[in-house]
Amino acid sequence: MSVPVVRSSDPFVAARTVADAVLYEGYVLYPYRASARKNQLRWQFGVLAPPAYAAAEGSERSTMRTEVVADPGGDARVSVRIRCLQVQHRSVEAARPDGAFTPAEVVAVDGVQWVAWDEAVEHELDVAVLPLLPVTDQPLEVPLVLDSGDSTEPLTDSEGRIVGRAVRRRERVDGLVKVATAWAEGTAGLVKLTVEVQCSTDWRGEGASRDAVMARSLVAVHTLLAAHDAEFVSLLDPPASAREAVAGCANDGTFPVLIGEEGESQVILSSPIILYDHPAVAPESAGDFCDATEIDEILALRVLTLTDEEKAEARGTDRRAAAIVDRCDDMPPEVWERLHGAVRSIGPAADVAAGPDGAEPPEGNGAELPWWEPAVDASVDPWTDTTWVGGVEVGKGTPVRLNPSRRADAHDLFLAGRTAKVAGVFKDVDGAEHLAVTLDDDPAAELFEWQGRYLFFHPDEVEVLR
Repeated sequence: MSVPVVRSSDPFVAARTVADAVLYEGYVLYPYRASARKNQLRWQFGVLAPPAYAAAEGSERSTMRTEVVADPGGDARVSVRIRCLQVQHRSVEAARPDGAFTPAEVVAVDGVQWVAWDEAVEHELDVAVLPLLPVTDQPLEVPLVLDSGDSTEPLTDSEGRIVGRAVRRRERVDGLVKVATAWAEGTAGLVKLTVEVQCSTDWRGEGASRDAVMARSLVAVHTLLAAHDAEFVSLLDPPASAREAVAGCANDGTFPVLIGEEGESQVILSSPIILYDHPAVAPESAGDFCDATEIDEILALRVLTLTDEEKAEARGTDRRAAAIVDRCDDMPPEVWERLHGAVRSIGPAADVAAGPDGAEPPEGNGAELPWWEPAVDASVDPWTDTTWVGGVEVGKGTPVRLNPSRRADAHDLFLAGRTAKVAGVFKDVDGAEHLAVTLDDDPAAELFEWQGRYLFFHPDEVEVLR
């Protein structure tokens, strides 16, 4: 793939680890063997298939669209980078005594079982740095081409004998990137940036298998945006002044979030994986497990349960799988301790000794005790406690409408606009309040309430229905 821009510095350094985790999410899953059932159907995230296939089958899209809002300065510019994978099929052949090779299901080399497998080749395209102002309706169009290729790799044992070879083949994949700017809706001074990635591969393979289609598709596509003399607006938790502009964004097949330290807003990762703003790979993680939503300690322990034969197949399945197995086999005790004993600070505890307006609490109410003492819990009753929302006292039975914000996850966002009833007002150990609610239109609401299962929202995420 051609790269039209030479960069003196990379604005996406802070996003690299998270972007790599997204790029290889689901690439090869535990137990990391090609024969495992969960590794039979692959390439699940960020697939852009040839338009003819997408239109005929309906199971894959051919285009993804990212729209974000930026607050520009006088010299506002944006860097756009597209990253993806190209599927490369690897077959194995065994060496014959006459020096020729014959197709084989397995070629064993020093305890490693090489098998047929679809690998991935990484690609990235840097679109020219674009000015955000003046806005233009004419999009910039940049072609994206992943070239075809063939190669062979001799498989040599420890004594230098060639016992087989790996044969790799990849098909050409064509695509197109469109970048456009426009004034954001309803908010003066904000700019809406649109990045559209299309697969434009010509396809005439009616009736072909999905694996054959993946070889002509863009896979794990995601977009990185870096602002210069500008700041991006969070699409998950925009300020009140930008909510109308954010509501006018239409993201299709992708989910943009802010990347970098909390409070920074110069880089966005727009990927098919749903994330929060400012995601980060845990510092205790020693390497990728190709399943970034999993807990490293659990997967590492599972790798140790594999038999020697299973590890041999995993090592021959893919170099990334081999690295995972080797890393877990050789993991020193101090790394295991870090994985097992990590504790995250959740901020300072609330001052439970002070009452309303800073007054000392009445003696004997348990507030002077540490939070873990039973007497403290006894002073709290979520079924009778109340709080204030928009000047209205809210407690058990109050009707509300849900407006998820903050760091709402996908499940919460699906509930936006739904009505519910407050079941209780809870406080966590830091003194923060949470409303337990049941949905009005949930046929199982009464059963969930009987079981004590609720949905929880912050008070500023609900609107009281008067």
